[in-house]
Amino acid sequence: MSPTIITGIKTFITKPDKHNLVVVRVDTDKGVSGLGCATFQFRPTTVQDAVDGYLRPLLLGRDANQIGDLWEVMHTNSYWRNGPVLNNAIAGIDMALWDIKAKLAHMPLYQLLGGATRTAIPSYTHAVADDFDTLCSQIDRYLDEGYRYIRVQLGFYGGTGQDLHMPQHPLPGSYFDPVQYMRTTLDLFERLSRRYGDAFEMLHDVHERLNPAQALQFCKEAERCHLFFVEDVVSEENSAWLRTIKQQTATPLAIGELFNNPKDWEELVSERTIDVLRVHVSQIGGITPAVKLAHMAEAFGVRIAWHTPSDISPIGLAVNTHLNIALHNACIQENIELPENTRLVFPGAPRQQGGFFYPIEADGIGVGFDEEDAKKFPGIFKEHPWTQSRTPDGTLVMP
Repeated sequence: MSPTIITGIKTFITKPDKHNLVVVRVDTDKGVSGLGCATFQFRPTTVQDAVDGYLRPLLLGRDANQIGDLWEVMHTNSYWRNGPVLNNAIAGIDMALWDIKAKLAHMPLYQLLGGATRTAIPSYTHAVADDFDTLCSQIDRYLDEGYRYIRVQLGFYGGTGQDLHMPQHPLPGSYFDPVQYMRTTLDLFERLSRRYGDAFEMLHDVHERLNPAQALQFCKEAERCHLFFVEDVVSEENSAWLRTIKQQTATPLAIGELFNNPKDWEELVSERTIDVLRVHVSQIGGITPAVKLAHMAEAFGVRIAWHTPSDISPIGLAVNTHLNIALHNACIQENIELPENTRLVFPGAPRQQGGFFYPIEADGIGVGFDEEDAKKFPGIFKEHPWTQSRTPDGTLVMP
């Protein structure tokens, strides 16, 4: 195969709706360009600097066909590795290279990865409200749209604190009471089970808000409601506790959106401590490591549900769809409907249909990027108060 020379690499930061999104475009001498998602919304300009200042001069003039080697070059060139900034920068280029290769092959990405292993991937979405009746109204609408898997939350992560007993002059932050959150959420599961029966399967994201003993109690009491999975019941730093929790509860456990390093998941997978990996594809470096991770997990009976939040570009959403269609152990795809401006900037973004994502049949990843429209929505600094989460006495906890 003749070389496909990289002639240009450019990054873009755009904020068409709620989040800053980072896009990488790789150009080649064959007139074919590729797009990748490098979104790290908490540090977007740092990722842009990594691509523009370090990876671009490293890769210009190299053969875009050699994706595996180029990934290793990007990964090892800085010597210190496996961090979110560098991994997202690498991922943007890696996805763009796969986009180029699939376009040159005149096939959609999932076909390049081996073809479809299923007709469509089931999808779940988020029902979030401050009160039960409003939550049920959302659930009813999602059921009408065809969803049969719904993540349910009362209030924000950790719930909405009520009558918190706090000391004077509290530190700034987002406050919640873990015990109150456990009580109201377990009660929510019971009420929804009684109201809806088997109409849909519930999911829930604890988002690291419990200590290990509380997490075990929560999962044991949630057993009777048969959740599809509970996500991030402890923080990544406490993931060794998942072994103890797994031994004492049948509630399926999911974790992984903060993982950067293969050592983060290696033992959890090989010891079958978790049921579902929720890894964020750009956070681990893109498609190349994601395929390797999925095959490793399959060997141990661990399923995949790639992290697909609202702070991911439609390019990343489409990549997850291709992976989910191609990988045998993918089980479900998270979905938050894209707002109008985001769809304007990213033509061809996939949509769920009747609670499923179907194969994307366009060549490559299949999503465009309108650079002129993107300029109308420049990226801006954004503070995230919810990452300063505190218990009532003011102790900062993992968000």
